[in-house]
Amino acid sequence: MFKRVFDILSILVSLPLLLPVFIILAILIRCKLGAGIFFRQTRPGLMGEAFLMVKFRTMTNERNVDGSLLPDEIRLTSFGKFLRSTSLDELPELWNVLKGDMSLVGPRPLLMEYLPLYSPEQVRRHEVRPGITGWAQVNGRNAISWDEKFALDIWYVEKHTFWLDIKIILLTFKKVFFREGISADGHVTMPFFIGNKK
Repeated sequence: MFKRVFDILSILVSLPLLLPVFIILAILIRCKLGAGIFFRQTRPGLMGEAFLMVKFRTMTNERNVDGSLLPDEIRLTSFGKFLRSTSLDELPELWNVLKGDMSLVGPRPLLMEYLPLYSPEQVRRHEVRPGITGWAQVNGRNAISWDEKFALDIWYVEKHTFWLDIKIILLTFKKVFFREGISADGHVTMPFFIGNKK
């Protein structure tokens, strides 16, 4: 309950600062990437329950002659890379936090199709609300393996406290400032999770 109150109060207090940034980014995205400011995707939340996550769009809608979207690395523009490296594309997720779908801190919400691929231990990451940032994000972000990421998520599920959340938020600002761990080698972000080989 205290975590929820902290999330809401933090957003409301920072709103006067964030609102102008939000408006400027929305205008820039419209000018540079075209119509459609937001990217919406269904993600698993608390106990795996689906919710609609909202982010700023970072890719164009370019398609090939068959009408299929071009690969991510082609559609991701330099402006989109800037939004991702600074995590500014995550700002609309504050709406998800206000709604109660997410928290400021928690395991990142991944893809719905990953749910049946998790081991019994990995699925425990859904015992808490997903977060805009988390323990895995400040300990490697997308530059660590899936196994490492899940281990960090489970550690957070078992150990999370209010003071740990404060520490993660502060470390997040540092990571964003230095733009560390943005992507895995050879990938725009992370390679697709294919499950456990055991």
